Amino acid sequence: MKILYAVLVSLIFYLTGCTTVNYYTISYDTPVEFKDTLVYQKLINTSKNYLAGKRFFIDPGHGGSDRVNKGPKELAIEADVNLRVALNLRNFLTEAGAIVIMSREKDTTVALIDRSIMANNSRADLFISIHHNSPGASGDPNTNYTSTYYHAKEADYEYEPMEKDVARFIQRDMAYAMRNSGGLGSFDGTYSDYFIYPKKGFAVLRNTEIPSVLVECSFHSHPVEEQRLIIDEFNKIQAWGIFRGLYRYYRTGYPEIKFVEKETSDNKYYQLFYKLNDSSGIDEKSIRVFIDSLEIKTYSFDSTQSILQINIDRELKSDIEIRIIAANIYGNHTHPFRDKLFLITSKK
Repeated sequence: MKILYAVLVSLIFYLTGCTTVNYYTISYDTPVEFKDTLVYQKLINTSKNYLAGKRFFIDPGHGGSDRVNKGPKELAIEADVNLRVALNLRNFLTEAGAIVIMSREKDTTVALIDRSIMANNSRADLFISIHHNSPGASGDPNTNYTSTYYHAKEADYEYEPMEKDVARFIQRDMAYAMRNSGGLGSFDGTYSDYFIYPKKGFAVLRNTEIPSVLVECSFHSHPVEEQRLIIDEFNKIQAWGIFRGLYRYYRTGYPEIKFVEKETSDNKYYQLFYKLNDSSGIDEKSIRVFIDSLEIKTYSFDSTQSILQINIDRELKSDIEIRIIAANIYGNHTHPFRDKLFLITSKK
């Protein structure tokens, strides 16, 4: 018996030592809204109050002749996964009453610059580019996290703080739905695109004039994640996370700016008046005013009337651009606001 036992143990050791065993467990959590149609419909109906009529431009990255990015077993092709997530997101938004324009709806080639041109012509409220990541040839294949990008950094004039706001909302709900972290390079999983391309950023964000963000849902290069990304239901869960982030963002709201009037009674200044509308209230410390990219302090804010008065030196050139940034008490900023003005100067 001892000899037989020894032979069996040796055989087991030999077999397990010489056989490659896949210990990967593919798992994900199904959102409660997918399990209960009443819960799902309730959220969709509620989201209509905030999303109906909004215009979204969704850009599934890559596709057509650009199908190089693949998982380690070549099961997940990024171009296809991007498209499946984007189509699911389109369906959720459409069901909520939003208007959706897409850069592609099938496996076709769309040049980077064309994506931005299409977006700029769409009159959309928001551009969302959908991607899946990889650490590069020399990177760690075990890297996997979600990330959402906005363009530029706070010190740059082209930086729009509302894009970071949107990125934060999308990132939080997308990461939660996928049960992925936001990585170690950012506290909340949002990143400036300068993190990848210093001083330039992503071309698709740099060339898109409407508010825009880019999501890297996860890493297709990760061996376990690749197997999740080829599951249709999981792609739907990814899109649901993005959708819920958008719903929460628009539910929280943001200040809207409206020009009220211009007065010229003051001998030294033109006086411009703008209404800052937000039901939650304006964070006065967040207000910033620029003239032709130069920040000024010659303004005042009447919190009771929500009126911003800007005083402009009458000696300035006649062509100017007014840029206003402000946030509500929840920290959500105004959408890009630039007012082109032609002033009749009275130089002596």
